[in-house]
Amino acid sequence: MSDLETKPDRWKCIVAYDGTAFTGWQSQLGGSGVQDVIERRLAKMFGREVRIHGSGRTDSGVHARGQVFHFEADWPHGAEKLLAAFRVGLPPTIQVQTARRVPAGFHARFSATGKVYHYEIRHGSHGADPFEFAFCWAMPHTLDVAMMRAAAARLVGRHDFQSFCAIKGEPRTDNVRTLRRLDLSVRGPHIRIVAEADGFLYKMVRSLVGALVSVGQGKLTVEEISSILHERRRTHRIKTAPPQGLCLVKVGYGPAGRKSKKMRGGDTPPRSSTAE
Repeated sequence: MSDLETKPDRWKCIVAYDGTAFTGWQSQLGGSGVQDVIERRLAKMFGREVRIHGSGRTDSGVHARGQVFHFEADWPHGAEKLLAAFRVGLPPTIQVQTARRVPAGFHARFSATGKVYHYEIRHGSHGADPFEFAFCWAMPHTLDVAMMRAAAARLVGRHDFQSFCAIKGEPRTDNVRTLRRLDLSVRGPHIRIVAEADGFLYKMVRSLVGALVSVGQGKLTVEEISSILHERRRTHRIKTAPPQGLCLVKVGYGPAGRKSKKMRGGDTPPRSSTAE
């Protein structure tokens, strides 16, 4: 690039999607990932291939309200018309919520300082609501929420979370994360688990939820959760919660999108995998 040429604008976008019908965020050979759908729309808008970069990958069936991606392209019409162009060609299950120009140094993944996920559970004898089935883990048994909260308190903090990582491919050597929050709120038959950390390992959130549910069912004790955490080894006693209850709610960034030393690159596994 010569001195007279200028780099195209970098755009930061926040997108919400219902992940039920998609094979996750990441681009797939069959073009069935959320990334594929957005990139096909961008190709029509700009008349060329435009690659987007997400804050991380969500698995098949996982949803998002605050997934972040960035791309580079010259768009002289402003953010509102960019959003309008997205809405015309995207399906109703994928909607770009915001778009704005950002400095060239911003990166949707590497500038992130943390993420917030929600996991929805419906429990008890009320029965599964057919309008909620695709967005929660429905179970007929009542969970002991007090014991689940006690177990969650043992997991908050800076730990090696290898015991709550679903190993795929080569084992990771850096499994230390700071789990800032693991809160449970209750509304009728609904339980919402909020997980916030500086980064998450492969299927870490769903593994944490699965462990808490086992405690709520009386299959694991609070003390066993502590022991499993400190063993730093994946065990069959930790079950992975199903994907449909999980939603990426927010991705946090530092001032001006500055790359954070706190954020770990390991919340995204090898390219063939997905993460949450």
